Amino acid sequence: MKLYQVSFSDINGGAARAAYRIHCALVADGIDSRMLVNVGASGDCSVQAPTSKFLKAFSQIRPQLVVPICKLLSTNNPIQHSPALLPSKWPNRINTSEVDLIHLHWVQHEMMSIADIGQIQKPIVWTLHDMWAFCGAEHIAWDLRWRDGYFKKNRPAHEKRFDLNRYTWLRKRRHWRRPMHIVCPSKWLADCASSSVLMKDWPVTVIPNTIPTDHWKPINQSLARSLLGLPQDRPILLFGAIRGGNSHHKGFDLLLAALELLKDDANLESLLLVVFGCMEPRFLPQHAFPMHYTGHLHDDLSLRALYSAANIMVVPSRQESFGQTASESHACGTPVVAFRTCGLIDIVDHQKTGYLAEPFDPKDLARGIKWIFDDCHRQRLLGNAARDKAEKLWNPTRVSGLYKEVYQNAINTWTEN
Repeated sequence: MKLYQVSFSDINGGAARAAYRIHCALVADGIDSRMLVNVGASGDCSVQAPTSKFLKAFSQIRPQLVVPICKLLSTNNPIQHSPALLPSKWPNRINTSEVDLIHLHWVQHEMMSIADIGQIQKPIVWTLHDMWAFCGAEHIAWDLRWRDGYFKKNRPAHEKRFDLNRYTWLRKRRHWRRPMHIVCPSKWLADCASSSVLMKDWPVTVIPNTIPTDHWKPINQSLARSLLGLPQDRPILLFGAIRGGNSHHKGFDLLLAALELLKDDANLESLLLVVFGCMEPRFLPQHAFPMHYTGHLHDDLSLRALYSAANIMVVPSRQESFGQTASESHACGTPVVAFRTCGLIDIVDHQKTGYLAEPFDPKDLARGIKWIFDDCHRQRLLGNAARDKAEKLWNPTRVSGLYKEVYQNAINTWTEN
């Protein structure tokens, strides 16, 4: 079986890293997989990226060409909106290839247009890393138009001017005539896709994102802290997001509210909050405990050391399609405190591998943080159970086997039709 994995990037960003890990798992399992990207950073010879300076530059410029169109929409939803308008050469390259199947991942930033996807004449499996595929232009929805349809009468009050979401959704309905095989990393996202107008009659399968658990494993906490220059004698709470506190759906404001409730706790007076994925902002937010920013960590060893150095990973997200930082933390034997919502329900087992707080209650989030910090023995038990879960459910061999079943079903369905 030969296939192309199509993703905007291979390792830049959570969705890209998830796609690349799936690709590597399949290659290790004997599948002839090649990854097609607009931005390549891994150096992997099985990843095909633009090589000329012109093509590299144009890949970076393409997203900027649709910014004026996006600005025609006035909305309170700050999450990225992608109209996917610009045509590309990908359909011709794909259709003239000898591959048996196309596996799409995160193909926004104008990598492929909506029409491009509809022109692919190969069986398609599409792993969703957010809600964009069944929404309008938004990557995370604040309303239920994806479920009911994007009509003029149900447009939310906070949106004004050009209805970019309805325009984008109508183009998807027009161009995507043949059902694609959808894969979602969580039950929550799969339920959303199956309930959407666009995908309600399409096959939808739940397959978690994989982690190379033979490589992603705990590092001695003392050694990890020494490598990263973190203090040995302080409890460490870890939070990660690419844009830090600027992403509303990542819930950094909810974490700060929870920590404010813990500032007078004698057992936590030396607590250190470590933030990764962003540089220290010019103006630090008001906070109850000292904060240390690590900046962007791109290599696996640094990330493994950081997860291992922490006592607890906190993921206060309002929405996560899966929760990559939570699963990576589990692989490193670190318990997770999160809200009982979306894809995080699939990762964290309440009071077994971490703590699931009531959405979106800072008091219960604080209660979960304290519940774990107060008992060192409990921390170890939760961390061991978290590691066991990662090894059992997210190992590459298991995930690769699940994908091979979906691939074969997609090829069989295509042949029958």
